[in-house]
Amino acid sequence: MLSIIQAAGWPIWPLLLCSVIALALIIERVSSLRTQRVAPPRLVDEVLSVTRTSLPAADVVNKLAVNSVLGSVLASGLRAVIAEPRISEVALRDTFESSGRAAIHNLERYLNSIGTIASAAPLLGLLGTVIGMIEIFGSQAPTGGNNPALLAHGISVALYNTAFGLMIAIPALMFYRYFRRRVDSYALDMEQAAERMVPHLMRFSVPRPAVA
Repeated sequence: MLSIIQAAGWPIWPLLLCSVIALALIIERVSSLRTQRVAPPRLVDEVLSVTRTSLPAADVVNKLAVNSVLGSVLASGLRAVIAEPRISEVALRDTFESSGRAAIHNLERYLNSIGTIASAAPLLGLLGTVIGMIEIFGSQAPTGGNNPALLAHGISVALYNTAFGLMIAIPALMFYRYFRRRVDSYALDMEQAAERMVPHLMRFSVPRPAVA
């Protein structure tokens, strides 16, 4: 591996840095976007069951908030109803929507960085290719001869950097698309959960007095 890096020349170092960053971000997102950490399958049904007859205590809501990302969204709605018994349906929906937007923003963390690496890696590889081509042309002597060592090094720089750029960009792009699809799926799950919770929680809302 060290011999390949030496043959690829200095343009390989930005690519290696991109590969390390991309790997770290991908591992972090794989861990953070697990179903149990974002939207446990039975969580909404459990919340509906617990709140079937009455609103839960504050400690129960706090446990729900730290359960998962979806739990924090559901907890925001419960807290809104507990804090304002006369809350309107529009206000409750706004609470869920605001909390959901914040949750999705957190789920999208680092995705742009992975996408940027997927786009930049081929360009860095192309830069290495151009530098290798410059060395190849520089190996040509004015008299028509050439320097075989410099010619071979230029070819190595050109080919290795192109290959490394593609080896980094292709997996990064695949994971970016995969993570984006998971976030979109989670966003839909949260929207559907909010739609189920709004009419359920409105049962506990105290009707506003009629204006004479």
